Amino acid sequence: MQGTLRSDVAVSAHDRVYRGLRTRIMHGQIAPGQALTLRGLGREFGVSMTPAREAVNRLVAEGALQMSSSGRVSTPELSNERIEELAALRALIEVELASRALPRAHIALIERLQTINASIADVVSNRDSVGYIRTNLEFHRTLYLRAQAPAMLAMAETVWLQLGPTMRALYGRLRRSEPPQYHRLIIAALNAGDEPGLRLAVRSDVTQGLRMLAG
Repeated sequence: MQGTLRSDVAVSAHDRVYRGLRTRIMHGQIAPGQALTLRGLGREFGVSMTPAREAVNRLVAEGALQMSSSGRVSTPELSNERIEELAALRALIEVELASRALPRAHIALIERLQTINASIADVVSNRDSVGYIRTNLEFHRTLYLRAQAPAMLAMAETVWLQLGPTMRALYGRLRRSEPPQYHRLIIAALNAGDEPGLRLAVRSDVTQGLRMLAG
């Protein structure tokens, strides 16, 4: 019983570090190429080195972190080719998710997307890069949940995770002053039941900025 209790505590500590770090990376709170140490993570999350190491190894396996041959852990600095590849993946997966969501896009969903888009306008006006990435992903996740395709959504989230730090760099370059124009087109296509229009709007939204960064 004692061993089981200790095991549960270890699992929860590892999970807490993993989830906390994963969220930060996905939302662009950690810059590209930033180094992380197990000791620093342990101190930050109030855990020992073992759960910190397990969480880091899990994120390395997901492509969210990279580990050098010397054991240095950092967020990846993506090459232009890698950005292009991930942009193409977003287009493939997210266009399909949006298409599957369309038959289930009731009025409450559309109103929710409009509310999220309004909050994106607020964070843009405040020059809040992390808030922008977080609310932008919330917009997409809210739509894609209606697709009822959890494996496909999990793949999309893995791509978002790999792109998080790069998205922050992109936001700094774009100097946005208004929410993404394609969100309005996505909402309009959902309202009209326009599948070709929806597919085009989603593809444009998820690739335009990334291709600008790669260019």
